[in-house]
Amino acid sequence: MITSFLAKALGRNIVVTVAILLTLAALVPALNLLTAPDHPLHVPTYIVSLFGKYLTYALLALALDLVWGFCGILSLGHAAFFALGGYAMGMYLMRQIGARGSYGNPLLPDFMVFLNWKELPWFWHGFDMFWFAALMAVLAPGLLAFVFGWFAFRSRVNGVYLSIITQAMTFALLLAFFRNDMGFGGNNGLTDFKDILGFNIQSQGTRSALFAASAVALALSLVITSGIVRSKYGKILVGVRDAESRTRFLGYRVEHVKLFAFVVSAMMAGVAGALYVPQVGIINPGEFDPANSIEVVIWTAVGGRGTLIGPIVGAILVNGGKSVFTAAFPEFWLFALGGLFILVTLFLPKGIVGTVRQFVERRREYHKAKAAEEARAFAAAEPQAAE
Repeated sequence: MITSFLAKALGRNIVVTVAILLTLAALVPALNLLTAPDHPLHVPTYIVSLFGKYLTYALLALALDLVWGFCGILSLGHAAFFALGGYAMGMYLMRQIGARGSYGNPLLPDFMVFLNWKELPWFWHGFDMFWFAALMAVLAPGLLAFVFGWFAFRSRVNGVYLSIITQAMTFALLLAFFRNDMGFGGNNGLTDFKDILGFNIQSQGTRSALFAASAVALALSLVITSGIVRSKYGKILVGVRDAESRTRFLGYRVEHVKLFAFVVSAMMAGVAGALYVPQVGIINPGEFDPANSIEVVIWTAVGGRGTLIGPIVGAILVNGGKSVFTAAFPEFWLFALGGLFILVTLFLPKGIVGTVRQFVERRREYHKAKAAEEARAFAAAEPQAAE
C-alpha cells in the first residue's frame, strides 16, 4: 500500500523538488557549520534562520493549496492553524526555561508569575515533554479543523460565505488569545526561549538543525500531498472543486471528502507553525491576524494554485521580496503586495508555475503536431517517389 502510494506521489516534478529540498537540508547546514566565516561559500547563521522561516511559510502555502487548489475551499483562516501549532511548540519551549526565567520560578513561566498566578493551568501540563508538544502541534489544529469543518460542510456552506466564516474564526481566536486570563501570555505572547531538546536554541548548530528539519518536513509534506491528489480520492476532490453538485448526485459524500482534506491541511499548517516558532523566537496573538491568512492566499496565487510546487515557489519569492522591499521602502510594502496580487490575477491567472507548465505543454503539443504533419507529408511523398 505504501509502495503504491509513493509510486503515485513521486512524479518527475515532485522528485526533482524533493531532491532539491533534501540537498538544501544537507548542504546549507554544512556550509554554515563547516566553513569559516570569511569563506566565500559560508552561509551566515541569520541567512539560515531567515530561509528556514521561508520554508515554514512554504509548508503553510502548500497546506492551503491542498484545500484551495484541489478542493476549491478558499480558507482565510489558515493562520489560526499555523498559530495553534506555534503556540503548542512555544508552550514546550517556555516549560524548558524553568528557574532560568526572570523570576526564577521553576514551574511557572514569567508572565504567569507577573500576573500572580499560583499554579500551572491544567492545559499546560504535559508540555514539558517534546513528544507531547509535537503531538499537540498536529492534533490541536486538526481538531479545530474537524469541528469547524464538520458543521460548515454538513451545512453546505460554500464559496465566499465559507471564506468569511473561516476569517471570523481566526479573528475570534485573535481576540481570545489577547486576553491575559487565557493563560497564553496575552498581548506579549511567549518568548525568551532558551533550549529545545536540551540544545541552546540560539546556537549555530541548533539553527542549522531547525533549517534542515523545516526542509525535510516540507519535502515529506509535498510527497504526502502529491500522493493524496494523485489518488482516487484526489480525483474525487477535483470533482468536488469543479462540479460539487454533480459529484454529490453520483453518490459521494461531499462533506466527508472536504472534511478529510481540510483536516489534513490544518495539520500541515500546525507543523509549519511548530517549526516557525523556535526559528523566530516568539509567538504572539498577532499570528492569528486575518491579514496573515490573506498573505498566504497571495503566495499561493503567485506561485500557482493547484500545482503543489507553485505555492512553495510563491511563498519563497514573495517573502524574499518582502525582506528586500521592506528594508528599502517599508511603508510601501502593502501597496506592492496588493499590486502584485492584481497583476498576477490579470496577467498570470495560473501563477508562475502554472503559466510555465502551460507554456511547456503547448510547446510539446506544437512539436507533436509538427512531427505528425511531417510524417504525413513523408508518407504522401513515398508513393510519388516510387512512381
